[in-house]
Amino acid sequence: MNWNKLTHPSQIEQIKALSYEKPVLIFKHSTRCSISSMSLDRLLRNWKEEDKEKVEPFYLDLIAYRDLSDQIEVVFGVPHQSPQVVLIRKGEAVYDNSHFGISYPEIMAEISRS
Repeated sequence: MNWNKLTHPSQIEQIKALSYEKPVLIFKHSTRCSISSMSLDRLLRNWKEEDKEKVEPFYLDLIAYRDLSDQIEVVFGVPHQSPQVVLIRKGEAVYDNSHFGISYPEIMAEISRS
């Protein structure tokens, strides 16, 4: 899976703009958390290359860029969790889940909704 790395505050507005073209998925990952590592692994094992046509994936390293998670909370109104996925469509968070609730089939079903 080729993630876009979320490393700069200006990318939040870029994500918002991009989400009008296709949904954007943000995966917030704590590199110090085993639950986060398991959730990421489950997502990666299910990811198909053609999924990139349906959704633009972003990866946020929470240890290095915790302030960006705070910015996501403010801009999209989704309280911080770790690990967490947030799906952005047309500038708004339309889905989020965390911990063992992170489910590839559920994410893809949400992406498929119009």
